[in-house]
Amino acid sequence: MQIFEKLKEFRYEQLVFCHDEATGLKAIIAIHDTTLGPALGGCRMWPYGTEDEAVTDALRLARGMTYKAAASGLNLGGGKSVIIGDPHTDKTEALFRSLGRYIETLGGRYIVAEDVGISTGDINYVQVETSYVVGVDVTYGGSGDPSPFTALGVLQGMRACVEEVFGTTSLEGRTVAVQGLGHVGYHLCRLLHDEGAHLMVADLEPEATERAMREFGAKAVEPDEILFMPCDVLAPCALGAVVNDETLPSLRCRIVAGSANNVLDEARHGEALAKRGILYAPDYVINAGGLINVADELEGYNERRATKRVMRIEDSVRRIIAISKRDGVPTNVAADTLALERISAISSMERLHTGHPYGQLRRRRETI
Repeated sequence: MQIFEKLKEFRYEQLVFCHDEATGLKAIIAIHDTTLGPALGGCRMWPYGTEDEAVTDALRLARGMTYKAAASGLNLGGGKSVIIGDPHTDKTEALFRSLGRYIETLGGRYIVAEDVGISTGDINYVQVETSYVVGVDVTYGGSGDPSPFTALGVLQGMRACVEEVFGTTSLEGRTVAVQGLGHVGYHLCRLLHDEGAHLMVADLEPEATERAMREFGAKAVEPDEILFMPCDVLAPCALGAVVNDETLPSLRCRIVAGSANNVLDEARHGEALAKRGILYAPDYVINAGGLINVADELEGYNERRATKRVMRIEDSVRRIIAISKRDGVPTNVAADTLALERISAISSMERLHTGHPYGQLRRRRETI
């Protein structure tokens, strides 16, 4: 891999390799852009087949976090970290504390949270060595499980989409097909049920679908059929890349809006959805509720304040729809435009001298 060419392509600021032989730590920290503030992004633990795969994943995810934070109105940049290892067999307290020490050396340029393969307990170990961490357990002053807030944000984004397509923000009587009933998918079904929506659900675990049927009156659908069921809203809440060359011609929904990352297999599929008259809620905007929630910890966590901020995802999706119409582009391009316009506006501000460095220099001279 030509690493500097990769960094140059999307203007990454920093790539940090972390190795500790004693603990077995092999980690990569990618910082994409800190124009708006320190880079915040989760740590993912995965048994990558090659080091190149790990670098590519860290870079891709870090850039996505920049756009997510910017589009959500947060004063944060984008970063991500990955640990090469099996989360089922390779976790130790020492490994995560070692990662925490490396994060501490960055002096606040990167703030870590949990991601795939990482639990709140793992993050608690990281916190022993660095204060640049969010998503810790509530007993340590954190915000706990972010999935209910991610689900709430998805619901709010759906409201904006339903308003655009059907002329009302109400989800009552709408048919929503939910793919994946993990933490976020389950909570989303609960919220949709409370709104009076009709639910179709699918999950690889039969127990998950049975629970949704029992608690929410959902109709169970086979996992390989859920994408193609006639519905008002398709909510992918499992794997990414579900909108691709093979699935797209058979979609029978009016809206695609879910919590999964990277719903589009390629950016061009956003245009293909638009040509078919299907409104797409860009994933990194509609699923930003978890990020917004953990970011609130940086101010001293307040659940009411965090909830209020997550509710604003509805307005963010509205703005994206407006930009899409204004520029004649698909919504995924409009979301990038929203994020880049905000970053550009802040980066173009006049840099004013505050006087602090000179004052500090003068004080140092007086002590010599």
